[in-house]
Amino acid sequence: MASPQTLDDADRRLVALWAADCAERVLALFETEAPEDDRARDGIERTRAYGRGELDAAGEIKRRFDAGRAAQSVKSPAAVAAARSAGQASGVAHMGAHALGAAAYAAKAASLAADDQESAGYGEVRWQIDHMTPDVRAALSKLPPLGENSSGPLGTGLLASGMLAGTIREIQAELANDVTAG
Repeated sequence: MASPQTLDDADRRLVALWAADCAERVLALFETEAPEDDRARDGIERTRAYGRGELDAAGEIKRRFDAGRAAQSVKSPAAVAAARSAGQASGVAHMGAHALGAAAYAAKAASLAADDQESAGYGEVRWQIDHMTPDVRAALSKLPPLGENSSGPLGTGLLASGMLAGTIREIQAELANDVTAG
């Protein structure tokens, strides 16, 4: 049986486009530090192509780690988080839950790059939520709450701690409000 964090292919394609948008917002933080390294940008572009139906899941699953490995070529925490955001977006073809990882790392990157970290992180999450289409909101609402299912990125790993967990919980709370309000 598939993990509830996977989502079906149609939903993964929807959330891939949103995850790519989230990652691209902070991509400059990575590219400023590593202008010759195109792995993060390529990962975001492939994620978009997958979302549009131009690439298949099997091929993208094989390449899903390439963008995230770009984090090894930079030093600043904001640039590392930006590369990891691209890496999480690249993983959406494998599991839809990686879209929340892309958003969380993007918010972390924005926060780490700002003087007013709290305000920057909050602003990034607000942008992410405001730029979800109703279909993306519905797809992301199908994911289990952070920490309730161990068969994917929303289990007990990296996304379930610190700033990343706070961002994911904030997004999931917003999505839960949709369900109770609707």
